[in-house]
Amino acid sequence: MKTLYKKFDKKLISSLPLVKFEGRIVVVVSRQEAARAVDFLLSQPILGVDTETRPSFKKGNQHMVSLLQVATHDVCFLFRLNFLGLSDEIKRLIEDTTVPKIGLSWHDDILQLKRRGEFKPGYFVDLQQHVGELGVEDLSLQKLYANFFGMRISKNQQLSNWEGDVLQDKQKVYAATDAWACIMLYEELMRLKAEGDYQLIDTEKPAAE
Repeated sequence: MKTLYKKFDKKLISSLPLVKFEGRIVVVVSRQEAARAVDFLLSQPILGVDTETRPSFKKGNQHMVSLLQVATHDVCFLFRLNFLGLSDEIKRLIEDTTVPKIGLSWHDDILQLKRRGEFKPGYFVDLQQHVGELGVEDLSLQKLYANFFGMRISKNQQLSNWEGDVLQDKQKVYAATDAWACIMLYEELMRLKAEGDYQLIDTEKPAAE
């Protein structure tokens, strides 16, 4: 029986063991590489997706989305959109209607991607629209992963420069972990929903006397 919390205590996250993507990470910077990557990804049964954008520290100044990361269970492709743009290969991937692509707050990512070019979003599943089916109110990836798996996703690279000439190894792992974690969460969510072997605890509710 798994214990889930209606809202996971953020103060507990720092004490949890760290989890990171352990698979292969492939950085994609050319259209030829993108075409091969998309062919492979669209042959898979499920994908995790996320984006990264270079942070802006000036009010009113917003950068274009820099990275699209797409993961399977054991490999993650990092499409560097600041080099590729929204190429035909990328559009083929994000307009695909056959393979479920699992993301978090994906509506916001779609808006960011559309700043680089128009496209018709394909088969996307937003975790935020489904965790509530189990009574969970958490919405951030870090809190959800802590809640479902008792492990911590590091956010240390979130505000790093995603438009650098070369991505650092720490950035690659960070980006890949976020996309891969979406698959893990979705599959566990579906399992718990089907089997019902969980209990939901509301820590804000006073304990019964």
